[in-house]
Amino acid sequence: MMNPFIKNTFLTVVAAGMLAGCGSGLAIVSPPIANIDQTPIKTTALTEDQLHNWKDLDLVADTVPGMSVNRAYTELLKGKKGTTTVVAVIDSGIDIEHEDLDGVLWTNPKEIAGNGKDDDNNGYIDDVHGWNFLGDIVEELLEYERIVRDKAQLPADIVAKAQKEYDEKVAEATASKQQYEQILQQINDADAVIVKTLGKPVYTVEEVKAIKSDDETVKRSVQVMTYFLGVVPTVEDAREELGGVIANATDLLNGEKLKKNYRTVLGNDPYVWDGKPYGNNDYWGPNAEKTDAMHGTHVAGIIASERDNGKGVNGVANNVKIMVVRAVPDGDEYDKDIAMAIRYAVDNGAKVINTSFGKYHSTHPEWVWDAIKYAAAKDVLIVNAAGNEGIDLDKNQVYPQDQVGTQPNISDNFLTVGALNYEYGSNLVAGFSNYGAQTVDVFGPGVAIYSTVPNNEYRNLQGTSMASPAVAGVAAVIRSQYPKLTAGQVKQLLMDSGLSTTANVNLGDESTKRFNTITTSGKMVNLYNALIMASKL
Repeated sequence: MMNPFIKNTFLTVVAAGMLAGCGSGLAIVSPPIANIDQTPIKTTALTEDQLHNWKDLDLVADTVPGMSVNRAYTELLKGKKGTTTVVAVIDSGIDIEHEDLDGVLWTNPKEIAGNGKDDDNNGYIDDVHGWNFLGDIVEELLEYERIVRDKAQLPADIVAKAQKEYDEKVAEATASKQQYEQILQQINDADAVIVKTLGKPVYTVEEVKAIKSDDETVKRSVQVMTYFLGVVPTVEDAREELGGVIANATDLLNGEKLKKNYRTVLGNDPYVWDGKPYGNNDYWGPNAEKTDAMHGTHVAGIIASERDNGKGVNGVANNVKIMVVRAVPDGDEYDKDIAMAIRYAVDNGAKVINTSFGKYHSTHPEWVWDAIKYAAAKDVLIVNAAGNEGIDLDKNQVYPQDQVGTQPNISDNFLTVGALNYEYGSNLVAGFSNYGAQTVDVFGPGVAIYSTVPNNEYRNLQGTSMASPAVAGVAAVIRSQYPKLTAGQVKQLLMDSGLSTTANVNLGDESTKRFNTITTSGKMVNLYNALIMASKL
């Protein structure tokens, strides 16, 4: 599954690095394995500052499974700027005006902004900071829904798999629609009683709890509304949430979802590969509020928010430029868009590409595999999110990926990342994170990650979507400080230099396994260690 030359080289380097590190006072660290799951390592809750920055903390010093970013900058990177490295973020778009990102944007040196011309003759007009392969598309169907919709033009085996899932979802929708309609009716009935009892249309949970009555209907209504107002702020919020679920189920059951084709506004056939450019340069999408770029903006901030500028949060990497590549809608991405996005990033100078998305059906995986191989040939590293279903990817094919099932990798430049929790112990792995001894390469911080969101704001989000850019940030630092290392070498470096533990960890599918058996490397990515090992090359 890995390049034998790289593997043998790294075995030699690891041995030399461990010895040299010990002699220089910069030994590669190891986690306190003897303590895990035996005695409480951290008995106090994280402070707000620690929680906002836990990905940067050090496991040994802080007893938090971060990536030792702060330690790396303090002890190893002081005064070292490195080579400017371009990181492409293939995602939902980015707020390029954000106060913590506007100084780290990639700018196409061959393009004159706003002149309406393709100055560099790459086929993309005014691609100053990147490109938007979705045009004005925001929403999209899931891939299995599109396959069922377009089954007449797709292979039978792909259609059969998608149809099976679609039929299962229809069965689930039938049951859930009835259940949620009953719950909504229960809320409406109880609300009517509470409104009549209090004599006011809007009320708080405290006012409901204060109601005293011997009437059984009133008592039941108080119980119902006390429960629901403990979950959502208002009755209208409950109605809106339930109404949305019921509407989606109704659309599915009535076949309305399959009538939707968002692609028509783009004017591009997703099932025909011609390599011709399409889309526009609206970097955060069509909505002026920029809300559709929430995910991509958060991902970009994890990688490269301006460090030490007194605002928001520090990105993992310094001296990097973020290339915006919008190709991921609110729904499943098309294979064509992803393949085009990868090729665009490669052709325009990206050395690291972050892909925080994924799906379990694919109509043209070969297009994406060819793009991954193209990136490998051009020495570009792709860092990829493992997914958030809490399942073993050795048993479940996911896309994009650099292998079919557990077969050998198609290239050495694709690194798949699972998500860590900030609690070092049995809950070390995020409950939602996918894993796989043959298919997931490493783990990185992915729970409660604080980063940029549109309109100069900041927020905690979580997912392997956050773990991937954290690791991409580490990769960018290595590529910046050691630009002669190849993409394949950097991938192997991150796998070899991380921290590990033999402790049992809880997984999302309710199984328990030793941490060092749920990834190819058995490691948590660590910037401090990676820099030490890279220096020995």
